[in-house]
Amino acid sequence: MKAVLDTCVIYPTVMREMLLGAAKLGHFTPVWSARILEEWARAARKLGPEGEAQARAETALAQANWPAAQHPAAPGVEQRLWLPDAADVHVLATAVASSADVIVTVNAKDFPRNILAEEGLERRDPDGLLYEFWLSDPAGIARIAATVLTEANRLSGGQWSQRGLMKKARLPRLGKALMK
Repeated sequence: MKAVLDTCVIYPTVMREMLLGAAKLGHFTPVWSARILEEWARAARKLGPEGEAQARAETALAQANWPAAQHPAAPGVEQRLWLPDAADVHVLATAVASSADVIVTVNAKDFPRNILAEEGLERRDPDGLLYEFWLSDPAGIARIAATVLTEANRLSGGQWSQRGLMKKARLPRLGKALMK
C-alpha cells in the first residue's frame, strides 16, 4: 500500500515516528511531496529556530531512508482537482500523481471520502491505520512504540506511560491496544 502522509501526521513527532516505524517494517510505502516536507519545516518554526532546523534535519533523514517517496504532482493535475480547503489540493495531487492508495491525515473534513473515491483513494486516520498494523503485527508495532516511548522519556525527562503518550499523540486506540 502506498500512502501519502499529510503534513498534519508528519509534524507531530510521536505520530511521525510511529508511522515511519511501521513503514520501515514494510506495512506501507510512504509518499510525500517537497511541498509537504516544506510545510513540516515551516510548522516547526512555531517551536523556534531550533525547531525548524530539527525538522529540516529529520526531513533529510526521511528522504535518505525513502529516496523514492518524494513525488511531484503531475503537470495539470492540481488544476483539475478540488477540495474544501484549496490549500490541501497539493496533497491530493501528490496522491494522484504517485498512484497512492490512501492519504493519511487527521483532517477528515478537508478530504471528503466521496471526492477521494473519485480518484481511487481512501482517507485513513493515523490511529486507525496504526491499529490495523498492530492487529497484523503486534510485536513489531509494540517494538516501535517502546522505542518511541524511551526516546520521549529521555527527551522530556518525564515518565510517560505508553498509553498516556499515545493518547497525547492522538493515537488513543493504538495506545489502548498496546496495553493488552
